[in-house]
Amino acid sequence: MDTTLVIMAAGMGSRYGGLKQIEPVGPNGEVILNYSVYDAKKAGFNKVVFIIKKEIEHDFMKIVAPRIESVIETEYAFQELYKIPEGYNFPDRTKPWGTAHAIMCAKDKITTPFAVINADDYYGQASFKILHDNLIDCPNSFMIAYKLKNTFSENGTVTRGVCSTENGILTKVTETSGLDKNSSYDENTLVSMNMWGFKPEIIHKLVSGMPSFLDNMKNPLKDEYLLPSVIDNLIHNEGHIVNVFETDDKWFGVTYKEDKPTVVGAIAKFTAEGRYDGI
Repeated sequence: MDTTLVIMAAGMGSRYGGLKQIEPVGPNGEVILNYSVYDAKKAGFNKVVFIIKKEIEHDFMKIVAPRIESVIETEYAFQELYKIPEGYNFPDRTKPWGTAHAIMCAKDKITTPFAVINADDYYGQASFKILHDNLIDCPNSFMIAYKLKNTFSENGTVTRGVCSTENGILTKVTETSGLDKNSSYDENTLVSMNMWGFKPEIIHKLVSGMPSFLDNMKNPLKDEYLLPSVIDNLIHNEGHIVNVFETDDKWFGVTYKEDKPTVVGAIAKFTAEGRYDGI
């Protein structure tokens, strides 16, 4: 079965202060998403769709695209502010519309079961295997959940979607900020790192839900149409079933500039172990 990996690369890293999606972390200038694509292809994915902004197109195509296009079918979608339902207009807005809107912008590129990840997160090889296998086997939407202890930064607090589950079914994701190793949450608490699996039909739900979001915004310049919020709404109002599959992988990311050496060190270790031969 064909499967598509959708990589959201349109956002800016506000705390990090730059385009961390194209920050080199590998021994030969590889960026984090090079490793994500490698792991995804190894797991069985056969197509990648990047969601980017026009502003980063030149750098992205120069630095990232050639290496990835040579190993897997690759397409691009652009998240643009004007791509909202007809009849709406917010001329003063500069902030992107959020992750659910990003997927809407890629709807013409997605025709198979698909997964969604962030461009600047390292998820781990086992997680991609779980992700791909459940795109084939699981009839429902699902998420890959990480243990909180495997997602911390050594250089500051983090915000995580804390998951509530019942018999392996997601009941709620609570966006929780200020988390670190001294937080009151148990270290094995399951959290979302924006690693989702969907059937193509979910895109219709995203498209049809955006007018209500636009009509009910409190701040038209900053409110975002976010994937976890849409999923939570579908769970509670439409009985949408979202399975939760756990991973023991450790997540790595550059939340703060000071995180980069940790990521570089982890990648160097994995490379030395032979995990990324031929990347």
